[in-house]
Parts: sequence; C-alpha cells; structure tokens
Amino acid sequence: MVFETYTLSNGIRLIHRPVKANVAHCGIILNTGSRDEKEDEWGIAHFIEHVVFKGTTKRKAYHILSRMEDVGGELNAYTTKEETCVYTTFLDKDYKRALELISDITFNSVFPEKELEKEKEVILDEINSYKDSPSELIFDDFEELIFKKDPIGRNILGTPKHIKAFKRDDILNFIRNNYHTDQMVISSVGNIPFKKLVKMVEKYFGGIAENIRVDKRKKPNSYKPRTQTLVKNTYQRHCVLGNVAYDANDDRRIPLSLLTNILGGPGMNSRLNLSLREKHGLAYNIEANYTPYADTGVFSIYFGTDKGYLDKCLSLIHKEMDLLCTKKLGPGQLTKAKNQMIGQIAISSENNENLMLNVGKSFLLYNRVDSLEEIYQKVESITAEQLMEVANEILNKDKLTTLMYK
Repeated sequence: MVFETYTLSNGIRLIHRPVKANVAHCGIILNTGSRDEKEDEWGIAHFIEHVVFKGTTKRKAYHILSRMEDVGGELNAYTTKEETCVYTTFLDKDYKRALELISDITFNSVFPEKELEKEKEVILDEINSYKDSPSELIFDDFEELIFKKDPIGRNILGTPKHIKAFKRDDILNFIRNNYHTDQMVISSVGNIPFKKLVKMVEKYFGGIAENIRVDKRKKPNSYKPRTQTLVKNTYQRHCVLGNVAYDANDDRRIPLSLLTNILGGPGMNSRLNLSLREKHGLAYNIEANYTPYADTGVFSIYFGTDKGYLDKCLSLIHKEMDLLCTKKLGPGQLTKAKNQMIGQIAISSENNENLMLNVGKSFLLYNRVDSLEEIYQKVESITAEQLMEVANEILNKDKLTTLMYK
C-alpha cells in the first residue's frame, strides 16, 4: 500500500493514498478534542464541530451545506475525546472544491451569535436524546467513573448549563489555544496526481499562520477500581465492566486488541456472544471494546439483559475472563483468532472512507502508517504467552470497575 506525504511550512501534514476510483475522500484531522477543554469549556470542542458549518467570511450556512451536495458529495464532521475532524466524499474531479471548502470552514468560520443560539438548541436536543439511549449513555458514565475528576472522563457533548453559556469569544479562545498547525493532518484517498494535490493544499492551507503546540496533555490521575449502581427507568439492566488499559504508543495494544476480539469482538463466534447469547439466551447485545488514548486506554465489556439475568451474565463473563487468564490458547485456537482479526482488518481497509480516516489518525499520532503487511506481521507475531500476560493484567478481577443501570 503506497502513501505519499508532504509537510507545509506551517507544520500541517498531508498524506495521500492513490487509488483508481471515481470517488475520493479527504479530510482534516486535528489532534484536539474534549479532553483539551477546561472546566468551563466542557462541550465546546463538539459545539465548534457543529458551528463551523454556520458561516464563514465568504459563505453563509446554506452555501456551506450546498457546496458539496450540489455535486453529489457529502460533508461531515466528528469530535472525539482527542480528535476533531472535518471530511468529505466527492467525485475525483471535485478535489479543488473539497479542499477549498474544508479550509474555509476550518479556518475562516465567523460564528455569528444568532446561529450559535440556534445551534445550542440542536445540541441540547442531542444531549436529551442521548439520555434516552442507556446502551450508549452508560459508556460515558463508565469513563467518568474510571477517570474520576479528569477531563478525559467527561462526556463529549457537555452539559446544558455549559452549552447555554458559550459565547463567540469562548470559541475563538479555544481555537486559538488548541488548533495547532503541527497537530493537523490532511488525509486523502483518491485518484489525483500527488503533485497536483500538493499544489492545491499549498494554495488553501499554506497561508495558515503557524501555531505550534507547546503544552502537553496532563496524564489522567491514578486509577482505582470502583463499583457503582445507578437507578434508571429502563426495562433492561445495562452493565459495563472494565479497566484502564494501554495507551496508543504501547506495543501491548496489539495483543490486547486480539484478546478483545476473541472475548467480545464483532464476530458472532466471540466467546462472550457464544456463551451469553447462543448458549444461554441471556443477552441480545454483548461486546468487548478497547480504546487507546495518547497516554492511557480503556478496556470494557458491555451487555444489556433482563433484570433477572444480570448476576448470571456477570458470572458467565467472569468465567470467560478467568479462562483467558489461566488457560493458554492452543496453536489451533491462536491461529484461528489471528486469521479472523487479519481478515477483519483487510475487509475494513477496502472501505476508502475508513481508510482515509484511519491513515490520517495514524499519521497524526505516529507520523507514519504501517502497511497492511506490517500490521499482519505484528498480529502473526503474537504468542499465547503474551495473550495470557495481557489477560492477567487487564482482566484481573481485582482491577475491574463495574457500572450497572438498574
């Protein structure tokens, strides 16, 4: 897999994957998110993601929304705890249109007060709708529990109190303090000569003033396992249990990813799905997840079940975790698990939008992108002993935090 890279004088980096396709994808990924907010800024990173579409120095909201739609393209954005991204999908003939628009809304948004007030109502509705989805809300409550009183533990949306208080100057201050040019990557997957792409990127992003990050993020406080039960008016019982885990620079993140896949990955043959759903019929949704952050990580298991089955589900989950801690995978089991993960990675890479986002994030964090062959080799090199070691560190019952909605 070939990648071409370029760095502008202001520090903004470009990475491009040439493909023979009529449809192209590109976006700008910024290494800033909700964990970079101060206490009184809670929710502002996500708020900005919404209001960059509300007008620039030369476009009104309608013209922004129509710019890619008029040629059949799509414009989107997202915010995580550590990233903000604006991206678009379009026909390859419209690269110039796409790059100019991304630059305009990222760096020239004017944030009119009237539009801010309207969008606040939209986000307040988003917050309220989120509260109606306990299977999603519980993940935020879980991270708040394990990262007690730390910015990385706060939910991305913020609170109604914070959202209502935001002013235009608050937005401009957050952008000034967190939109660092050396922490930005323009990622592209499409059919365009790289020299032509570089020329466009220089035109639309080269004039952005250099803003280099000086301060480093503060590592989260030391972790202490906790158990908490919250009373919710829901039919089902929802539960998340898990632990802090390896950060994005830790080599053990790959064995943990494989372990997570074995335990509760997207495959219907994961151990937890076979046990709780197929064998015992106790849960419709059961999954394990691992999210690495810059300086920490989160491993979690989620399930929803009938109120009478909660304890039985927890017992079965602990049984499966104990097996991974005490019984080494045999050669056949290990090979099967590796093949499954390699297949999932290969299939995911066929989606060019996912590829564009994943390549951009990798280049942002590591300033390099592993080829698929290199990734496969890393998976193939995992040993049964490594998996047991990781299991005993992350799945240790004494280190787990448990959150339940009853």
